Amino acid sequence: MLDVGLIRRDPERVRRSAKRRGLDPAFVDEVLRLDEEYRSALTAAEKAQAEKNRLSAEIGKAADKAAAARELRPKLDELGRRIEEAETRARELAPDERNSTLHELLTQTPNILDDSVPDGNDESKNVVLRSSGEPPKFSFEPVPHWEIGERLGILDFQRAVKLSGTRFSILVGPGARLARALTQFFLDRACDKGYVEVNPPVLVSRATMWSTGQLSKFADAMFHDADADLFLIPTAEVPLTAMHGDEILAAETLPRKYAAFTPCFRKEAGAAGKDTRGIVRQHQFEKVELVWLTAPEKSDEALELLTRDAEALLQELELPHRVVALCAGEAGFNVAKTYDLEVWVPSAKTYREISSCSNCTDFQARRASIRLRGDPKAKPELVHTLNGSGLPIGRTLLAILENFQQPDGSVRIPPILRPYMKAETIVS
Repeated sequence: MLDVGLIRRDPERVRRSAKRRGLDPAFVDEVLRLDEEYRSALTAAEKAQAEKNRLSAEIGKAADKAAAARELRPKLDELGRRIEEAETRARELAPDERNSTLHELLTQTPNILDDSVPDGNDESKNVVLRSSGEPPKFSFEPVPHWEIGERLGILDFQRAVKLSGTRFSILVGPGARLARALTQFFLDRACDKGYVEVNPPVLVSRATMWSTGQLSKFADAMFHDADADLFLIPTAEVPLTAMHGDEILAAETLPRKYAAFTPCFRKEAGAAGKDTRGIVRQHQFEKVELVWLTAPEKSDEALELLTRDAEALLQELELPHRVVALCAGEAGFNVAKTYDLEVWVPSAKTYREISSCSNCTDFQARRASIRLRGDPKAKPELVHTLNGSGLPIGRTLLAILENFQQPDGSVRIPPILRPYMKAETIVS
């Protein structure tokens, strides 16, 4: 959520960012109009109250207070009516009043893009920053992960459909063990790098979802229990970020770095026809999420460090990958800047996104009211929040199956995972 004061001070910056996202910037003019009306209502209420106070003081000084009160009563009543009307209108427009007209418009306004974000409207304009590892060369035609998994008996889609329907899968035997090994490896590395491991709830309130920007923008992608009004989380970013909502953190305790392994739930409502085979897009999946809370002046550096932390996992797994700066049209609603990590998928003969690492600046912190204070006498300021996958279990598993597949149908286990798996290969 943007600060209305920022839009008031620099509307052209907001318009420019919206245009870069491919959006109509007309909403900026509407924000400014409503903000002017809001401030005019406040001014009107203050002036009427001041006049009412002046008249009341006159009554108090009058020799015949009863006569003065009778004479001024109509004016006082009219001023009272004007105050009530102006205050009501101000409440209807107040930027910090939930469900007000201006507040609702501000919640639909995307974050301001960082100036370093490349221009462009689609993924063809994303910029590759660096690559690591060479795509494997096979002496045979590589097959997709779902065929590998079914041949090895470690992926069962038919029984998953029987249990839950499409876009679900069952991991069996070494497949389930590989997922557990990845989870443990990811969490171990996060803890080694100073992240605090957290085991958060996966059902959260509407307020929690709203505070991190998931509502109302992405409501159609969420699984919702209407009776309890609780949502299954689409990512651990939600509880990890929101758990410090309405708090003032001491500056010396920042950055705060959190890691959590959770199941994640998404309807994938907008993904009809996309990646219908395999485990790329599922309604339920698992991942380790990394979240930072940091001082504003440190968030640019934090994004680089967070991205390096996620990238290091792919390097240790010996998976070919690259780091891509997303262009303006591909950047998410909440973010100011995003780097995608893309892993090589042999069956598709291309790189596919495996992690997004984003700087949300103060966009989420304003919604959640997460602030920091350096000097005890200083006014609190909003923190900056960052998040990234470190990493998703399913997409990493499929990358291992495809990149390490062998001519005899087996799959070689990356050396770093062998102590967790207590094996060097997965065989049928």
